[in-house]
Amino acid sequence: MAPRGDSVNEEMRLRSRRRLMLATVELVDQRGYAATTLADIAERAGLARGLVSYYFDGKRLLMQSATHRMMHLRLATALGALAPDAGAPDRLACAIDAVLNLALEHPRVMRSHLALILDPDSGSFVQDPEQQQLGAILQGLLADWGADDPAAEHAVLRSALMGGCMGVLLPGAQTPLPPIRADLFARYGLPWELGRPPQPQAPSRPQWIPARRCAPTGARTP
Repeated sequence: MAPRGDSVNEEMRLRSRRRLMLATVELVDQRGYAATTLADIAERAGLARGLVSYYFDGKRLLMQSATHRMMHLRLATALGALAPDAGAPDRLACAIDAVLNLALEHPRVMRSHLALILDPDSGSFVQDPEQQQLGAILQGLLADWGADDPAAEHAVLRSALMGGCMGVLLPGAQTPLPPIRADLFARYGLPWELGRPPQPQAPSRPQWIPARRCAPTGARTP
């Protein structure tokens, strides 16, 4: 039998990594992060336990990579469902809704992800290939929207989305999705009806919170 080529080996490695990340999301969704072991993940993925440590340096890194992959796949799927001629505001609204709704659809995964990245004792923020793909999608959307510095604006949007997810997920003090979404949409000058509105009309803003429209003058419109 002829030896496998490098391209075949690389594809097999990618498949194994993706199976492990998918298994991680599925198990954490069901059991929570603390109750999910690396052995459980390997068994769910149908791979040897040793392969988990070969591909990922610990459960924390696997968890963060798995969450980043879930996020960038959701973004890609949501954006791919838009009409080919969808404008920059439509695409940015779609992306914001995709991330915020992940907090509602996968609360255990998103809570675990946020807890890990906020814990200084667990290590620094993971910038793996999955996170880089997620960042590239968001930066591209912001560039189309008209951001002068898409990389800097991405850091702001990433922080705002993380804060929005935390608000939705905070145990015992959750904030409803509509006002969180309304604040993010106001920042980017996005009409409420774009994306996936959680209710027909935008919530009324308290008088002490001014409405903001931050779309740059050069922002593209549909």
